[in-house]
Amino acid sequence: MSGSKLTAEASEFIPASHEAEMRRLRQSNKDLKKAIAGMKEHKRHMEKHALSLQKRNGELELENKGLGEEQRRVRNEACARMGVECEWVTQDWDGIIPALLQGKYDIIIAGMSITEERKEKVNFTNGYMTDGARFAVLKGSGLEGLSVAKFTGGVNKVNLNNAGGKEQAAIGQLIAAMNGATVCVQSSTIHQNFLEKHMSGAVKVKLYQAVDDHNLDLAAGRCDAILADVGSIIDFMESDGGVDVAFTGPTFSGGVFGDGVGGAVRKEDTDILEMWNEAIAAMSADGTTAEITKKWFGRDISM
Repeated sequence: MSGSKLTAEASEFIPASHEAEMRRLRQSNKDLKKAIAGMKEHKRHMEKHALSLQKRNGELELENKGLGEEQRRVRNEACARMGVECEWVTQDWDGIIPALLQGKYDIIIAGMSITEERKEKVNFTNGYMTDGARFAVLKGSGLEGLSVAKFTGGVNKVNLNNAGGKEQAAIGQLIAAMNGATVCVQSSTIHQNFLEKHMSGAVKVKLYQAVDDHNLDLAAGRCDAILADVGSIIDFMESDGGVDVAFTGPTFSGGVFGDGVGGAVRKEDTDILEMWNEAIAAMSADGTTAEITKKWFGRDISM
């Protein structure tokens, strides 16, 4: 028997004198459900803005997928200076911005580069460090040593924001040398964007969910080259699995590689943005960020 039929048949046994009371009770039930929904929405709203209301005792959820130690040091120091207790959330890179927008966490601190494309979806904190990107290959391969003068005219650094004729020539020579090679990169990254914009058709792009995965495939010979942040590749080279890996080609910055590394927040969360920027500015002014980057990168890459 269907629910609608049961309700209709049952109503035949309700005295007419009780119908008004039944309607009142049904309406009261609807009002109660609406009130509960409103309370839940209010609670969600208050929790979302708890950081700005309780700076000294607040909690802040941050995404921390695949963080290097330097990122952990930066985030922990910033949280301490903001006077908040930070809870760390793990999220796959491909879904990192969608999950932020869905409210899974409040800010992304995961070595994310500030780019114009990402600015369309989120607001970025001020940049706090910058590290170029380079290709890496196996030692002894035909692609090793492309940064020497005979391949790139002595150009070891290319800023895509102001690349002149010499730099453009170096990019052209690099593309020619790597023609047909399989280049492995993490998906949904500035490195993938670079290959699609500057080397489309010249190289075969193979995408990975995590940097560690394409590192392993390079070491195993399943990639001819990888493209990643310099610091990330150095970490790999210093591990047992990366002893046969070498840099090749110039160091790239600017353009699709963005304006350094920053935190990302939802556009409406201006309170979190302001607090984080204040903490980062203080860390930059007193040399804390420089100290952290020197310790973990062997050089100052703070901004």
